[in-house]
Amino acid sequence: MTASWGAAHAVVAALFSALAVGVMGFAIQRGGTCTVAAVDEIVSQHRAHRLIAMFEASLWVAGGLVLAQLAQLAGSMPGGHGITAWTIGGGVLLGLGAWVNGACVFGAIARLGSGQWAQALTPVGFFVGCLTVTATLQPEQAGASPAPSPLWSAAAWLGPLFVLYALWRVGPALLAWMRSPGGARLAEKVWSPHAATIVIGASFVLTWLLAGRWAYTDVLTDLAAGMARGGWAGLALPVLLLVALYAGALLGGWSAGRWRHTVPTRAGLLRAFFGGALMGWGSLLIPGSNDGLILIGIPLLLPYAWVAFASMGLAIATALVVQREWNSRGTRLGRSAGP
Repeated sequence: MTASWGAAHAVVAALFSALAVGVMGFAIQRGGTCTVAAVDEIVSQHRAHRLIAMFEASLWVAGGLVLAQLAQLAGSMPGGHGITAWTIGGGVLLGLGAWVNGACVFGAIARLGSGQWAQALTPVGFFVGCLTVTATLQPEQAGASPAPSPLWSAAAWLGPLFVLYALWRVGPALLAWMRSPGGARLAEKVWSPHAATIVIGASFVLTWLLAGRWAYTDVLTDLAAGMARGGWAGLALPVLLLVALYAGALLGGWSAGRWRHTVPTRAGLLRAFFGGALMGWGSLLIPGSNDGLILIGIPLLLPYAWVAFASMGLAIATALVVQREWNSRGTRLGRSAGP
């Protein structure tokens, strides 16, 4: 009886986890989660709306985990890593890979869900990158930090503050629902780009509590490690969640009217594959990719995650500025060579 109850509980948890991840994939289509787009907005438009939205997703993950910790539901949390040259170098590779691809791992999901089929090679390249590093070079990190996240020591007062903040953020949407019985205004608010980013954070927390350690790139990293070491046990649920993530992104792209069947070009396929491979290399050197940094490391206030994300952003910004200058110089030369 106990065994059957445990099996039923696991099945229910898996189904709810898949649903939460599907909602996360759906929300990625509306949220401002692409690091490349966020940095480009800063460089080109001198504003940081997308970056702020990304950090708000981190804030919701942090608040959700604090509440779960107070309710003794959080379980074990990942430790930090030492800040080394690998951390910074991995962040640079992560940023360059995202720039080559034109989108980070979050942005690749949104683009694939919009019918840009070349982006299907981004996770393939990421997997191959992880596989080659795992099989040939695994940098020695300083190991898990013995000190827990500072969130836990302040959970008693951070929890109530987050509840007040959540009510303040969700309140307008609830008022819109009460004023619009059909729910149209609520849907408009929930799936606005900034609010959708919050949904991503909340969905991630729910999945974490139900399924444990999970992130899009963690699944690919674990698959690569399993192939390199000859063992794939325990990856059935993560693979299910990965499929649910892409299914949610496809549904989100179609329902948002962003679906455009785009025939992949050879150049697009190469950019997606090699960009993904660079991101895979960088993620193992850090260790952690930008989704894990934004949704795990940064919310837990782990210093290495902040350093890695900063080096990633600086690498993207540098590449964008150089690319813009190169294109501008090419345009000027073209004009000077004209009749």
